[in-house]
Amino acid sequence: MHGAGNDYVYINCFEEAVTGDVATLARRMADRHFGVGGDGLILICPSDVADARMQMFNADGSEAEMCGNGIRCVAKYVYDHGIAKKEHLQIETATGVLSLEVEAVHQIVERVRVDMGEPILEAARIPTTLPGEPVVNQELSVDNESLRVTCISMGNPHCITFVEEMSDDLVLGVGPQVENHRCFPARVNVEFVEVMSPTEVRQRTWERGSGETLACGTGASAVCVAGVLLGKTERKIRNHLLGGDLELEWNAEDNHVYMTGPAAEVFVGQWP
Repeated sequence: MHGAGNDYVYINCFEEAVTGDVATLARRMADRHFGVGGDGLILICPSDVADARMQMFNADGSEAEMCGNGIRCVAKYVYDHGIAKKEHLQIETATGVLSLEVEAVHQIVERVRVDMGEPILEAARIPTTLPGEPVVNQELSVDNESLRVTCISMGNPHCITFVEEMSDDLVLGVGPQVENHRCFPARVNVEFVEVMSPTEVRQRTWERGSGETLACGTGASAVCVAGVLLGKTERKIRNHLLGGDLELEWNAEDNHVYMTGPAAEVFVGQWP
């Protein structure tokens, strides 16, 4: 399945057990030449506190806390395949239980709205050693580049920089250096953002453990917050990613970020 081009292999753990070295399995499955191909592996598991539990692994086998595009696809699968045929779903993640609202057409989910929760702005909880509470518009030196970055966690860490013009040199060259920078002890997802208007942005993401992905839901949520903190955008925006558009809102009343976007099932297969 994929959400705006952010594609993962999903396993229904309600029907079969996944045991052993899951990290190695994730690396093999995610390989786009010798495996199925994807940005990683997501397990859809039973939960004691929600309709289902999501456990996700990046393409390099590292386990991640959350994935905004991935959780929309989990909700779609849970609804479409009858695990929980409800318009309002609860999905457990490594960062807690999130609430989702599905939009179905003829009993098939096409879009999902996710309550992403409150953004985490404390440096130690992101985590980053960069100064500031919150870490807004701080200077980060990477080789010959000096970036102005804003750091936010949406359950996983993000480093956002607003640029005049996007380029492969930035995303593919600077992105991996920021991901592994000493200021980010758990590594970091890196977003490069162009502001098109106060309600519209364009984003490319270098994702921790996976490289550039076509979309990043938690990253788009963090970008929505960063734009408000910097006075660049309004609280409700449309974010254009390589794989499609996401709608974001940082609600002033409850301080939660809400993300709405597509979810699609592409194919089903068996892994020998």
